[in-house]
Amino acid sequence: MVPLAILKEENKMVKDREKYLEILKKHIKNKNLIKHSIAVEAVMGGLAKRFDQDVGAWRLAGLLHDIDYDQTYEKPELHSLIGAEILKELGLPEEIIYAVKAHNEAHGLERKSLMDKSLYASDPLTGLIVAAALISPTKKLKDIDVQFVLNRFYEKSFARGANREQIKSCEEFNLSLEEFINIALDEMKAVADDLGL
Repeated sequence: MVPLAILKEENKMVKDREKYLEILKKHIKNKNLIKHSIAVEAVMGGLAKRFDQDVGAWRLAGLLHDIDYDQTYEKPELHSLIGAEILKELGLPEEIIYAVKAHNEAHGLERKSLMDKSLYASDPLTGLIVAAALISPTKKLKDIDVQFVLNRFYEKSFARGANREQIKSCEEFNLSLEEFINIALDEMKAVADDLGL
């Protein structure tokens, strides 16, 4: 039986998540960007579990990392700085705010924490996985595996926007590329309905 304290904490996480998802939707109108945010949220949750970190905080960093994208679309040098201000106004912890700021390498901020490094690497990996799913015959995540994604990773002309060096930075937090893809793919499959995949 699950202890009551854990149940209460999980219920609070679910309520908070719904609140922050609504806030995200007020800031971002592009449905594909909302799906991207949900994918990064899922991957960050899986990494938090793997590293025995605060799953709720990590998932929130993933969900909200692009909250300012509509505002900064034409000013990429401001991307994540405005987002950090929004998160500060929401009263979120500094570790989440900094991870969001540091995920845009344009600012040259050092990625210090495990959360910072994980968010930076997860962001482009979700795009690669989505692109891989979309070229599979069924266009479904359930029908692709780690090897399929790895093969796409090594195709330089495939999903060029998915920065391979950024994805490979998973080695900075002691995960092989294969392990990282495995965690990400499993977590994204768990939210496949939300992703439309």
